[in-house]
Amino acid sequence: MPSPQRVSKAKPTARMKAERSLFSYPKYWAECYGHAPFLPMSRIEMDILGWDSCDIIIVTGDAYVDHPSFGMAVIGRTLEAQGFRVGIISQPDWHSKDDFMKLGEPNLFFGVTAGNMDSMINRYTADRKLRHDDAYTPNNVGGKRPDRAVTVYTQRCKEAYKKPVVIGGIEASLRRIAHYDYWSDKVRRSVLFDSKADMLMFGNAERPLLEMASRFANGETIDQMQDIRGTAVIRKEPLPGWQGVDSTHVDTIGKIDPIVSPYEYIEDKCAIASEEDKQAAIEAEKAQPIVIQKHRKKERRKPWEKTYVLLPPYDVVRAEKTLYAHTSRILHKETNPGCARALAQRHGDRIIWINPPAYPLETEEMDAVFDLPYARVPHPSYGKAKIPAYDMIKTSVNIMRGCFGGCTFCSITEHEGRVIQSRSEESIIREIEQIRDKVPGFTGVISDLGGPTANMYKLRCKSAKAEQACRRLSCVWPSICGHLDTDQTPTVELYKKARKVEGVKKVLIASGVRYDLAIEDPNYVKELVTHHVGGYLKIAPEHTEKAPLDKMMKPGMGTYDRFKELFEKYSKEAGKEQYLIPYFISAHPGTTDEDMLNLALWLKERNFKLDQVQNFYPSPMANATTMYHTNKNPIHKVTHKSEAVEVAKGEIHRRLHRAFLRYHDSANWPLLRKALTDMGKAHLIGHSKKCLVPPEGKDELKGRDARENARKSINKAHAKSKTSKAAKAQKGLTRFSDNQGHNELANRTERKPKKWKPSKQR
Repeated sequence: MPSPQRVSKAKPTARMKAERSLFSYPKYWAECYGHAPFLPMSRIEMDILGWDSCDIIIVTGDAYVDHPSFGMAVIGRTLEAQGFRVGIISQPDWHSKDDFMKLGEPNLFFGVTAGNMDSMINRYTADRKLRHDDAYTPNNVGGKRPDRAVTVYTQRCKEAYKKPVVIGGIEASLRRIAHYDYWSDKVRRSVLFDSKADMLMFGNAERPLLEMASRFANGETIDQMQDIRGTAVIRKEPLPGWQGVDSTHVDTIGKIDPIVSPYEYIEDKCAIASEEDKQAAIEAEKAQPIVIQKHRKKERRKPWEKTYVLLPPYDVVRAEKTLYAHTSRILHKETNPGCARALAQRHGDRIIWINPPAYPLETEEMDAVFDLPYARVPHPSYGKAKIPAYDMIKTSVNIMRGCFGGCTFCSITEHEGRVIQSRSEESIIREIEQIRDKVPGFTGVISDLGGPTANMYKLRCKSAKAEQACRRLSCVWPSICGHLDTDQTPTVELYKKARKVEGVKKVLIASGVRYDLAIEDPNYVKELVTHHVGGYLKIAPEHTEKAPLDKMMKPGMGTYDRFKELFEKYSKEAGKEQYLIPYFISAHPGTTDEDMLNLALWLKERNFKLDQVQNFYPSPMANATTMYHTNKNPIHKVTHKSEAVEVAKGEIHRRLHRAFLRYHDSANWPLLRKALTDMGKAHLIGHSKKCLVPPEGKDELKGRDARENARKSINKAHAKSKTSKAAKAQKGLTRFSDNQGHNELANRTERKPKKWKPSKQR
């Protein structure tokens, strides 16, 4: 493992360079304890290690697996490498503060994460149905973490001890501003306000985490470290010294701070919108004398430095969907660490202040993180319990981070960023050898070499200047950017070296292949198909129709057809019978019933019968989620007159879109027949090859008649029962409720009417 000191002196390879390398901070005094076999989860383990307390305690919704694919292990081992004593509280009982106190009070702070998955997505299906399993829990048991785990865990930490709480992971990262919440169908505040945490870290947070921990160790408080890149905090006003641009109105960005001398920094073109501001700038320029100093170059400030964008406030985006879409568009435009501005959004009398993203890790830093002393197995306290998520990745290797694809339904780009961060070949080969030597029951098969995608390893922008200033949402849509390096030779060479490691029989590729990039380099396709496919290769065209594909920011089907040709060609040359398995999404925003019908006909023509279908899942902060909520398209300029995006909402409509993809399932035929008839496509009901579903058969008719008769019998019995109860009620013999339980008839006893008597007169 390369030491942190060696890493700090290594020559940087990234173009967007941080001010200091990851492990260049002074070590904390507790480094004398060395590294632990496992980060402790109990007082007994702390005693064995000789610890009287933990410096930092990480609370996580996942089972603790000491493996670089699990966030709590990466963060814990990274902090440990800097000398901090780190404890783990895994899947605590959140109904009281007791479990949050079992390691004692941390000396510095609590770190809270929901785990590798968003707790709501982990717990509920795309149709909001409750799941009864959890792959990140021993024995796949469901219900071991609360809904909105980051918020609940933070509140319990606050109850347990008066220590700062820092939240992170994908759940916190994707809720850093006001966001649409699919499960409650409303716009919620930033998770910082709901959880009352002290700081939020977004993205893969090793860099901001080590800076923050080191500053904590030096005695600083949260109030003194509010400018750390990759973090968000709650403030009463923007940071002092920052210039702001107002974007609280749709596509209107105006100057909100006093005009600064144009000789002090490069003015952002967006910062001045009105003619009055332009004139004021000209007058300011005339008023300032030009002082020429020989042999001295004035340092110029870049337009995005010390600049923030004021977003529409929470109350406004909650009420006005167009402004919500506008806010989403700005957020996604400000994600490039090279040129991103800070963001500020008012919530009541305070603001959420989001610093620009952290700079990506350089190759040497990535190597150092992945070379830390992971045990690569679950914590011993779980005994022989199976953890499905671990079983899935225990023989896989993560070779890179980030994704420049920008698919609107995916949150990887929003979390990990668009800049690809790659490990070195040497580091990857070392990990393969560790799997061979350490993983129990290793059979010689590496299940995956990949990451967010399989074939973006070492692909970067060829122009450092363009990479730093780029604000494109995707490097590959609507077409592949001319600045993008599409040479996949480094990936091919890595595959070749990996399959030559002694003791390795097969190296499979299970991560998604970006096939529009793959066809740019046929040598990659040949290597993949010849050596790394286990009979089936899954790829994701997602749809066949242009309209929904454009809303997804995915390539057209011509690209898929080209990849399929290469796949079949190289499979034949290798003498292998192999198949492509395409994945599709149903009910994605921008998809009409007609689009789904055309996709179903495409599938039937090719005799594809899909076993699993993914209904669109609106995850927080994704562009497609914005379309789902607002019916606006944030990929393009957003105005009140922007095109309306058609969205399938409601259980019945979403079920119909899914039924089109499962056209071969007889359970879906009644629904499809009705839809085809309503669409004027009844000619697609029949036995012809061009028909989508068959007409109603005798068995179906019998079944329908049986159901109808049963329904009538139930209704008849129900009516008879109701009549009988009403008759009894009239006689005062019973007390009953109607079917809904809303109206109750009082119990009465028949009495003889009293004989009338005239009142006495005085």
